[in-house]
Amino acid sequence: QVQLVESGGGLVQAGGSLRLSCAASGRTFSMYAMAWFRQTPKKEREFVAAISWSGGNTDYADSVKGRFTISRDNAKKTVYLQMNSLNAEDTAVYYCAARPYRAAVVGLRRYDYWGQGTQVTVSS
Repeated sequence: QVQLVESGGGLVQAGGSLRLSCAASGRTFSMYAMAWFRQTPKKEREFVAAISWSGGNTDYADSVKGRFTISRDNAKKTVYLQMNSLNAEDTAVYYCAARPYRAAVVGLRRYDYWGQGTQVTVSS
């Protein structure tokens, strides 16, 4: 099993940047593919970005391509989401997720472990 704790959320002006972190517990973090999802009160939880267990493969939602970057440090058992050029539509609670497989995938239901979420608010 793995437990996930997100951090790094906050209030930022449009055009600004934030870096989210997700710290994982457990000895086998390097064997988990990781992802970020986000959710607002008006929308279902949606995929943002995913990274394979080795970090060699990544995938992004079209809405964040070119602005967000997912990365991981297996030695630190941490996955990151660098978010640049933020806009009001990026306002959401961001969740970290893990699946005990190598491949990075998009589907929400394919992730077994979730963090508690961190709020990101972008002011326009």
